[in-house]
Amino acid sequence: MRMRLGCRLTFQLPAPTPMILMLNVHYSRASDLEKPDLLVTDPSVAIEAYRDDFGNWCNRVNAPVGRFVVSTEGLIRDTGLSDPVDGAAEQHPVEQLPGDVLTYLLPSRYCESDVLSDFAWEHFSEFPLGWQRAQAVCDFVHKHVRFGYEHSRATRTAVETLNEGIGVCRDYTHLAIALCRCLNIPARYSTGYVSDIGQQPPYAPMDFAAWMEVYLGGKWWVFDPRNNDTRFGRVLIARGRDAADVPLTHSFGRHELSGFEVWIDKVEEKAELSRGQN
Repeated sequence: MRMRLGCRLTFQLPAPTPMILMLNVHYSRASDLEKPDLLVTDPSVAIEAYRDDFGNWCNRVNAPVGRFVVSTEGLIRDTGLSDPVDGAAEQHPVEQLPGDVLTYLLPSRYCESDVLSDFAWEHFSEFPLGWQRAQAVCDFVHKHVRFGYEHSRATRTAVETLNEGIGVCRDYTHLAIALCRCLNIPARYSTGYVSDIGQQPPYAPMDFAAWMEVYLGGKWWVFDPRNNDTRFGRVLIARGRDAADVPLTHSFGRHELSGFEVWIDKVEEKAELSRGQN
């Protein structure tokens, strides 16, 4: 299938402000793009692209004072299949893990696995190693945390999410990652688009999503503790240890986000690609 995806973010800036924007489809999906989701700014400014330490595409801009709009729009091909599942995927002993995977066992800014270790072993040691244990973590987090945008707090950690029992998708993900790391299951943070394809209406307003990837059976697998169901049309933007590594936008100064729009939807063969521009 083919999907149109993109975003439009509007900022109000009191002064010229350097920014880092991480809004483009991940390089691992670049060959699937029929129309690249190029970054466009209004007013137009110079854009410097680079890769961060995790291989994510980043763009540096110096945003001018006043209204500043950042947008992308692309067309991507997708298999139309749901997230892969393998209930038999095995957990590797720590001593057998590849060196570049070990960092995803360590505590990070929002995932205090060192603090949650006792809790994790008390609640999940009875589950079989591997896929079933990782899924048990997701089941717990999905039931324990109450979702609501009114609960969003940019500084909430996994420990705080466990204690407060509220949050948004990044909080679900941070808690699940931290608990998996406690159990010696490598887990990393991912962010991007998740479509409503296959879901029943009414649909919530589209937003960027967060989920985790877990290393089992020699490869990385998607687990989504926020939705915890079958999903289609997932498109990665960036991945790292936690949200501190992959902020979709980061400004080096004060700013107000006055407009926010995200879309990903299936495109029929004769549907127009273009979306109305303001």
